Amino acid sequence: MIADAGADDAAAVVALWHACGLTRPWNDPDADFARALNGATSTILVARQGEGTVGSVMVGHDGHRGWLYYLAVRPDLREQGIGAALFDAAEHWLRIRSVPKVQLMVREDNDAALAFYDRIGLERQGVVVLGRFIQHEKHPH
Repeated sequence: MIADAGADDAAAVVALWHACGLTRPWNDPDADFARALNGATSTILVARQGEGTVGSVMVGHDGHRGWLYYLAVRPDLREQGIGAALFDAAEHWLRIRSVPKVQLMVREDNDAALAFYDRIGLERQGVVVLGRFIQHEKHPH
């Protein structure tokens, strides 16, 4: 069963992201979870079996492009269609909001993820992703 995550799903989802090797020291997964849940144009979808969270995907959009992040399936349950079902649910979430394109970023050395996305019909895009971290200023209250 795939459904919208709630605040009470945070610990299980973040633990899943850690178990799947999706976290990085420079990103705070707890803050990412909260930001996605509280955003007007984003959410997190979770796959559940019984009482447990077995998969998740963060989905959001900028009005034109939908973005997926943290698509994760519990390692011992991979190759059972859970990842494809999560992708389809995220794409549906975007479709009902009239978002015309779905995109995601994969680290170039993540061969398993690249093979998965190839199997479900995604194509490499002819773009280079550029970016930098923004230093946040503290605002006086």
